[in-house]
Order: sequence, then structure tokens, then C-alpha cells
Amino acid sequence: MSGIFDRLQKRLEIESRDDGISPLDLAALPPLLRKIMRYMLREYELMYSEILEWVEDLPEAERPSIADLDAALQILTKQFWLIRRGEGERVRYQANLRRKAGSKLAQGVWNVLDTKIATQAAEAAARKDEPAQE
Repeated sequence: MSGIFDRLQKRLEIESRDDGISPLDLAALPPLLRKIMRYMLREYELMYSEILEWVEDLPEAERPSIADLDAALQILTKQFWLIRRGEGERVRYQANLRRKAGSKLAQGVWNVLDTKIATQAAEAAARKDEPAQE
């Protein structure tokens, strides 16, 4: 019986990875990407020029180059952490805060599982009550 529940748990884990940002996902990012995402989550949406101003305000030791910042923003956009809108000087970045969807399992999945368990238990009891063949 554990096979059914293992498969259900695995499917739920896979679906949860596809929906939105979790704190564990954020912690797994490289330091520069994590720093950008933490800032974007606080501000939600920023123009590229506002991100540049934030970078200029960082301490010298923590400040990435413009090329590193652009590469990081591109990576975060490709991985759907950020949504990029606009062109040229009017580019805006927005944190991609998708709502986690509810379980996509059928509504009656638990009823089906209960029925199967009850059926198997009844079959096992019936086999136990049968006289032994010699």
C-alpha cells in the first residue's frame, strides 16, 4: 500500500516546485542572485534605473559590476524568478509571485483510496476464512 502514497507524495512535491517561490528555493540561489531577489521581493517592481541606483548604494565590497548585474537579471528572468517588461530605458522588472495552486488531484482520490483499501482488506479476510486445501 505504501507505493500509492509514495507516488502521491512525489507528485505533490513535483507540483509544488512548479508553483511560485519558496524560501528554500531562494536560499539555494547563488549570493548575487539571492541578494537581487531579496531586494525585488521587498520592492516588487522596479525600473532598471532604480535597480542601478540600489547597486550604487551597496557597499563597495558587495557591489557587482554592471555586466554581472545584467547577467544576473537575465538569468533570473530566464528562470522565471523575475518578469521583464518594456524595452530600452523603460525596462521594468517584477518579482514573479505566482500563487501556489491547490492540489490537482481528483476530488474523489481519497474516496477511491479508501474503497481500494477496504476491498483489499475484505479480500484478505475472505482468504483467511477459507478452509486450507490439502
